[in-house]
Amino acid sequence: MKQRHLMIPLVTAVAVALALVACEAPEEQDRPEASLGYDYPDTRRQDLVEEIHGHEIADPYRWLEELGSDEVRDWINAQNALTFEHLESLDGRSRFKERMTELWDYERYSVPGEESGRYFYRHNDGLQDHDVLYWLDELDGEPVELIDPNQFSEDGTVSLTMTSVREDGEYIAYGKAEGGSDWQTFHIRNIESGEDTGDFLEWIKYSPAAWTHDHEGFFYARYPEPEGDPLTAPNEDHKVYYHRMGEDQADNVLVYERPDRPDWRFNPEVSDDGRYLILTVREGTDRRNRVYYMDLQDEENPRLDGEVVELLDDFDGGYHFIDNDDAVFYFYTTADAPRGRVIAVDTETPERDNWETLVEEGDRVIRGVTAVDDRFVVNYMEDARSRLALFGRDGELRGDVELPTLGTVSSVRSGRDGEMFFGFSSFLYPTTIFRYDTEADAEAEIFRQPELSGFDPEDYVTEQVFYESKDGTEIPMFITHHRDTQVDGQTPTLLYGYGGFNIPILPSFSVENLAWMEQGGVYASANIRGGGEFGREWHQAGVQEKKQNVFDDFIAAAEYLVDEGYTSSDNLGIYGRSNGGLLVGAVINQRPDLFGAALPAVGVMDMLRFHKFTVGAGWTPDYGNPEEADDFEVLRQYSPYHNIQVGHDYPPVLVTTADHDDRVVPGHSFKYAAMLQYKQSDDSSSPMLIRIEDRAGHGAGMSTTMRIEEARDRWAFLAEHLGLELD
Repeated sequence: MKQRHLMIPLVTAVAVALALVACEAPEEQDRPEASLGYDYPDTRRQDLVEEIHGHEIADPYRWLEELGSDEVRDWINAQNALTFEHLESLDGRSRFKERMTELWDYERYSVPGEESGRYFYRHNDGLQDHDVLYWLDELDGEPVELIDPNQFSEDGTVSLTMTSVREDGEYIAYGKAEGGSDWQTFHIRNIESGEDTGDFLEWIKYSPAAWTHDHEGFFYARYPEPEGDPLTAPNEDHKVYYHRMGEDQADNVLVYERPDRPDWRFNPEVSDDGRYLILTVREGTDRRNRVYYMDLQDEENPRLDGEVVELLDDFDGGYHFIDNDDAVFYFYTTADAPRGRVIAVDTETPERDNWETLVEEGDRVIRGVTAVDDRFVVNYMEDARSRLALFGRDGELRGDVELPTLGTVSSVRSGRDGEMFFGFSSFLYPTTIFRYDTEADAEAEIFRQPELSGFDPEDYVTEQVFYESKDGTEIPMFITHHRDTQVDGQTPTLLYGYGGFNIPILPSFSVENLAWMEQGGVYASANIRGGGEFGREWHQAGVQEKKQNVFDDFIAAAEYLVDEGYTSSDNLGIYGRSNGGLLVGAVINQRPDLFGAALPAVGVMDMLRFHKFTVGAGWTPDYGNPEEADDFEVLRQYSPYHNIQVGHDYPPVLVTTADHDDRVVPGHSFKYAAMLQYKQSDDSSSPMLIRIEDRAGHGAGMSTTMRIEEARDRWAFLAEHLGLELD
């Protein structure tokens, strides 16, 4: 197998045309008559068959989509009882929890940023369920606690989401989310007194609060109150409003709406000079977008009643507003540049022929651009790792920022007088905060660095390899393990993947993965197509009718690990979350022989109905639209729920989800687990289990306690079924 192999010294670390296994999705099959290895709860089957685009589609577990019903709650309780009975019998469960609790007990900081004369950042002293928001007058000053989300609820299920400081620094708007839901409520707090004003806004998703510089209030976007269950009802008709402090939400001014495009979503922001409202207009998860604006100082139009100018309306690429100099707007864009470039658009002469390219597209992919005083900080990706470069506003390269090792820049924020901060991490490098002076030719200095109990990065090694997928495409993969681990062809190995929505999976530090590797496990992360590691073309090679490329890439990664002597099929586990859960569900249907255990988490498992819940309709740019006959044919071929087959010797499966997940509704996982249990091979002793977290969501806002307990159960399950011998 052709490959490129790059070893990364630890000393440095410290200083798809569709080609499916089954051409036809199987019709509904009878359950084997022989008794199974596990006494699964009796799950009612509906006689529900629909004709869709000429196909008879059975959906016997649709009733499991009704999250509010007593029957579904009883089913959840019964499944959890069986699952936790199995998990509690595993030797490694207490060992993993004990060690992860020790490892997690270290101070963590977010990247600070200067806003309205103060520095704001989040901090966790170790085992707090949620990070606390602080502010500083000076970097070496005494921190002042501003918002502690650990006080929001006794059980740690209410989290702090967005924050936005008013331009004069007197007030901060902040969001709360309950039970892991994407729904937020907005509140306002006086920064000096720490007291809330009583302002309360609800039914908000995917929106910041964008303060105007007259100090009256802020723009935000919200959905209408859902009809039906807020955790499953479709989200449509996003609208932009203006909220004045002290005003009831019902009296907020409607600023912009598009009833002709209920699928559009708006992100409002106010330019740093306070003059413009910038509206980024999105269609679901499509990385292309539109940009509109309103001049808030237009004397001919009263503010909030001004004209919304459709500046970039061709939907021909992604456009991200960086900053402006008066009427000149700066954007990072993928229009005519799949790997990204920086352009200047004069709003007085906005025609494309007048655009000025400041940073040209190159071989490296631009991941993001941040304005720091008169400079642009460009965050590049190269072979799935970060590079930082500085440019003037004239487009002149001013130099690179040296990074400590192979890894990932997680955030860049501006400070005072040309300073900037960024976070950096890698598989063996806990997230460290650096400060850099863009005006001086100096090295980045460590601002905050964590210390973990009993962890020495010198004890581990990371390598980056390149392997061939089914169609010959070269795919990168990172492999990390303890130096003392004997890699002998039977080493328990965990392979992680995602492959969707233009999201890159980059090197990052994880206490969970460290606990796995400490015990002798290998951790591998494959940068498969559908993600954003190599720009728009890499993403587009794994969407819609080309989605099979994603599965082929992941299968090829598994085959590489086996063929190159890292592990065997019996000792190889796979894990993926969300779109990665779909990935895991699809590949164990296509190659059940290749894996020793599978962990599909919060996955999209019913590809014929995903568009009917919450924000699912927005995923059609990646998946296709089940309402369209051609897309339906592709989706039915790999939909995990519809392609489980009787007689396949599936590996042990632990499905994980949460009852408040309103991004990928848990009905996906419920139906998938029920079908796995029903069709399990009659002579298989592999468990088909589902773990359902209470009052948690898709992952954001999950408490530290919940994270440790879920990871404990994942690793104990893998250790048991992959043969990992624990210390």
